[in-house]
Amino acid sequence: MNIQAYLSFKGECQQALNFYKGILGGDVINTETYEDKKIDIPENYRSKLQHAELKGRGFHFMAYDAAPDTPVTSGSAISMSVDVESHEKAKEIFNALSKGGKVNTPLQETSWNAIYGRCTDQYGIQWMVNYKK
Repeated sequence: MNIQAYLSFKGECQQALNFYKGILGGDVINTETYEDKKIDIPENYRSKLQHAELKGRGFHFMAYDAAPDTPVTSGSAISMSVDVESHEKAKEIFNALSKGGKVNTPLQETSWNAIYGRCTDQYGIQWMVNYKK
């Protein structure tokens, strides 16, 4: 069994994946636009991503631009969780993800012997960054 996150965006999927790639590394793969699809979608939306994936060392998630008539609500129903190998890497990733977004829980020492922080990025996706000491 394999369970993966599938993120929904309101037309900025490519920008978001480039943003995450710049922070986490990896490659954007399996991209498909709405261009040649025989579905009812506005012409100005045809270049948007109907499917894409970001895959790197230790992570793989999927994403797409939801059709304009599909409700996408930014919220807290799901969070992406990143476990890193050092305090410095936790700071680097947390600061990059939260830039232009919102810090919900500042990066700090925890009762479970870790450095942990929670933020919402500029695209409305919730992230948890954790370094277990």
